[in-house]
Amino acid sequence: MTLIHLDPRAFGESETLFVEHEGLTATLWRYPTGVEAVRLANERGALVVLPFLGQMIWSAAFDGVDLTMQSIFKAPRKVRTIAETYGCFAFHSGLLRNGVPGPTDTHPAHGEMPCAAMDSAGIEAGTDGRGPYLRLFGTYEYAMGFGAHYMARPSVTLYAGLARFDMGIEVENLSAGDDMDLMYMAHVNYAFVEGGEILQPAPFDAAHTQVRRAVPAHVTPNPDYLARIAALAADPSGARIVRRADGYDPEQVFYLHGLATDDEGATTLMLRRPEGDAFLARYRPAAFPHTVRWILAGHDQSVCAFALPSTCEPEGYAAEKAKGNVIRLPAGACSRFFVELGHLDAAECAALAGGN
Repeated sequence: MTLIHLDPRAFGESETLFVEHEGLTATLWRYPTGVEAVRLANERGALVVLPFLGQMIWSAAFDGVDLTMQSIFKAPRKVRTIAETYGCFAFHSGLLRNGVPGPTDTHPAHGEMPCAAMDSAGIEAGTDGRGPYLRLFGTYEYAMGFGAHYMARPSVTLYAGLARFDMGIEVENLSAGDDMDLMYMAHVNYAFVEGGEILQPAPFDAAHTQVRRAVPAHVTPNPDYLARIAALAADPSGARIVRRADGYDPEQVFYLHGLATDDEGATTLMLRRPEGDAFLARYRPAAFPHTVRWILAGHDQSVCAFALPSTCEPEGYAAEKAKGNVIRLPAGACSRFFVELGHLDAAECAALAGGN
């Protein structure tokens, strides 16, 4: 295993090869907006990760398929809140606060972590049981007088020959004696796929696929939208196949319950494209007791976030605290969250989907 620490001064206007390891490469450059970027690539595709901006995954494309949501942002921006640069494939949502703020909340949407200015970043080159890999890692220390003190250690790992990759984060409470609030969501913004089919290990009924009835402040409802919510609440099976004509502007949000797991304790969800290939989300519900689905097909942005693994629902701090969904992380304790994402070709999808 080799560790290489990144210096922001190493990022120039032209993309430059930085690491080469067993069929994997890492190249560096800086967007015109001033944001540093690392492209982790193998023979099947590449990820663009922002090492010093929350370590968000800006884009992902494998096997000739773009996995990333459509947005108005052509390049990431060095900003404080995620809404100011909302075009990425995935970001770390949280950590002290999460979701869309309610009437009594004061936190920004999705908390402080998405656009955090990272203290350090680096690349690890190694080999494990899954083969050679490149891992982008980093640290972010949050410290607030009379408030929380934690260390976040995000990572993204790409293996040789695979279009599946890991996104993870470790959160350590650095306080000498105080518990801290913890709310985390792996906010994965897959592309909207017209005619795509959502495969989930739970029925598409109201007990397992619950539509959100509350209308958040950033959504302006209309009669058709409210009627669509009512129809999906009664029978959510109408959302199994994703079509723009079915009314996803404004957005629709679902809460998934009772997802089945395999022998490893993991659950697997997919968005199967009409071509037979699929997008993947695989994780352990023991770490992520909630799963949120967010679908939007607007004029300027579209997304099918078919599985957002989370420790809570996205209704803001006050609402989630009232539900009992805010974790209290003891002083000195550490929580770890990992999700496997990526693209499955048609054969890989068929093998994983079985008879579905």
